[in-house]
Amino acid sequence: MRLDALSRLVRLSLARERKGAFFSAFGVAMGVGALVFFVGLGLGVGRVIRERIFPTDSRLVDVVPPSVSLGLLGGGKLDTAAVERLGALPGVETTYRKMNVRVPAVTRYDGTFFGSRLRMGMEVLAVGVDPGLVQKDVGLAEAKDFKDPGEGKAIPALISTRLLELYNKTFAPARKLPQLSAEMLIGFGFPVEFNRSYVAATSGGPSTTQQAQVVGASDRAMLAGITIPLDTAVRINRAAGADADSYSGVTLVAADPSRVPALVEAVKGMGFEIDDQERRLAENAGAAVALTTSALALLSILICVLAAVNIAHAMSSSVRARAKEIGVMQAVGASRADVRSIVLAEAAVVGVLGGAAGTAAALLLAFAVDRLATGYLPNFPFKPDSFFAFPWTVVLGGVLLGLVAALAGAYFPSRRAAATDPARTLAG
Repeated sequence: MRLDALSRLVRLSLARERKGAFFSAFGVAMGVGALVFFVGLGLGVGRVIRERIFPTDSRLVDVVPPSVSLGLLGGGKLDTAAVERLGALPGVETTYRKMNVRVPAVTRYDGTFFGSRLRMGMEVLAVGVDPGLVQKDVGLAEAKDFKDPGEGKAIPALISTRLLELYNKTFAPARKLPQLSAEMLIGFGFPVEFNRSYVAATSGGPSTTQQAQVVGASDRAMLAGITIPLDTAVRINRAAGADADSYSGVTLVAADPSRVPALVEAVKGMGFEIDDQERRLAENAGAAVALTTSALALLSILICVLAAVNIAHAMSSSVRARAKEIGVMQAVGASRADVRSIVLAEAAVVGVLGGAAGTAAALLLAFAVDRLATGYLPNFPFKPDSFFAFPWTVVLGGVLLGLVAALAGAYFPSRRAAATDPARTLAG
């Protein structure tokens, strides 16, 4: 049968049974729309978790000293020799060292803070890192090398993008302070007194005060503190009589994400541990989102199955009602394949229209939810611009699912129609 003849017959048939076709398409649209909506919601929330709440790089492996030293049996300090051994492991592209400032520190600020008066004192945590780990996030041109400026000069400091988000959404509104961007903070300075604490004991050495200057914000910066050049941390520790030779951690950059599992095993074999707390938190949160999304997606698929059953019932009724018509078509030369094609084509049109309508409804509903969230939900930390993500595969998959559900429902009715005996039908 020619395509133009097939399309004409399908149009005539659907126009004649407009009501049944509408309800069949509506059932498909309900199932597909629910599935696309919930999958888009799961993908959107998962993206926020991965990119904003727990940003992780799949190529990075954070190595830390063992919590219990095994002495001669393995493990121990992360000194220069250990870093060299880690860097020589197969699959390691480069290494970035980290050293905590091992003496307490405080800051006392009393002055103008972006148009507001601020007076406060607080404990400060600091970690020194190799420049290459965070250099791309340094926004101040004169501090681009992220090196120790020496005593008497401002220490370049990076803050965490997540800390800035928490400040803007919780701390600033409560204290009636201005909300800030990373660009606004670049160049802001504050004094830090090392080897001084309001609550903890000091190392007993001299305390030193040095100005810190914010040079940018980074996802790789310390969350609850400031990130400074490694050489600065070494200098401060040495001046206070603290350990300035061993590192608090080493970040290994794998040549490829596929090499990470082997690297993890090799690092553990050397007696060191892996700091994967944030990765585990991200995986646990992502798993919870995925589980919820899967449950809702299964419910949506069940709706699609019910829609397919409804199409099967509607098509079976249509085939019985059109038995004489089908018999006439076969009597004048229509083959069984032609009859089967007509029934399947009718179902395909219903499925595609239902799938497209359901997908469009899901996109519109997602847009409405985002608008309502923007207007009525409080401005909480990490609140995204959109709670949804609709890659083209999800949109196209919604339409294809409608088509598959309709064809599955019409399969047996089409075979029954093709098996019609024209002689018996016309004689009866």
